Amino acid sequence: MFEATGNTPLLRIKSLSAATGCTILGKAEWLNPSGSVKDRAAKQIIIEAERSGKLKKGGTIIEASGGNTGVALAAMSASMGYKCVIFMPNCIAEEKVKLAENFGAKVILAPLVGRHHEEHFEAQAKKLGRETHNAVHTNQFANLANYRAHFMGTGPELWRQSGGNVDAFVCAAGTGGTLAGVSTFLKNASDDRVKCYLMDPMGSSLFHWVNSGAFKKEDSSFIEGIGKDHLTENFKQCTLDGAVRGTDQEAIDMVYYLMRHEGICIGPSAALNLVGAVKVARKLGKGSIVSTVICDSGERYNTKVFNKKFLIANDILPSDSVTDLESDGSDISFVK
Repeated sequence: MFEATGNTPLLRIKSLSAATGCTILGKAEWLNPSGSVKDRAAKQIIIEAERSGKLKKGGTIIEASGGNTGVALAAMSASMGYKCVIFMPNCIAEEKVKLAENFGAKVILAPLVGRHHEEHFEAQAKKLGRETHNAVHTNQFANLANYRAHFMGTGPELWRQSGGNVDAFVCAAGTGGTLAGVSTFLKNASDDRVKCYLMDPMGSSLFHWVNSGAFKKEDSSFIEGIGKDHLTENFKQCTLDGAVRGTDQEAIDMVYYLMRHEGICIGPSAALNLVGAVKVARKLGKGSIVSTVICDSGERYNTKVFNKKFLIANDILPSDSVTDLESDGSDISFVK
């Protein structure tokens, strides 16, 4: 499974490129073995835990996850003979919970409480890691193996596949590992020519922190695994030029737009990344080349993204005929 992780294709998204007059590129990370970009971090985390001696034969991997890292660690644990326990918030899509369980992991759902509460999913993972013999709490939020996975893998791949011909990279942040690793590599490789941006959902404070140095929370988002109200150790490694924001409606519309124009089915965070790519492309102007990461497939969000009752309840039902992509200069609108 390790050998099959990474070296994903870099796709030109032709419909978005045509709509913006730019070139929009996306790394097809759903083609990793367990189906997401998180295979990269899981692989590097395990490699470094084994090298350090913290993870020993027959040991247990314990992690707190918004879903995809948990699935990736569960799959890799199964392939390498480790036990795996994953703590997830109880709002996570059922598909990701079941997938991790099907790989043999024990999944414990935690209540939606503040980060410093003892029942928070991260706090519970840390506690179990301390109390369990021959176990390692992999701690994806603070573990810089996460950042290194993308600095040594995703970033160099994107640079090589584009022939070093990319003007910008934009990506949302959960742990911050992908954004940190890719942005830092591209900045170094291009002598700071490549512009790097955070794409933040509503309900996250990172947008305000990047642009003003202060945290400020607004609204909320259903999109799993991205957005924070504090700086993780991985996010602190980012090298950024600014931040843009996107709404749940823009993400949902992008999901359906790409299915109808590109024949690809992607998850909501991946869709938000491509919304960000369009916004950055329009910011930089026609002819620019903007890249991002397509984190995972939409198939693991059937109970949300493709569930009409969920969409109606959250007031994010897509248009009956999402065809043309327009912009008023800041937001994106999809019209008939």
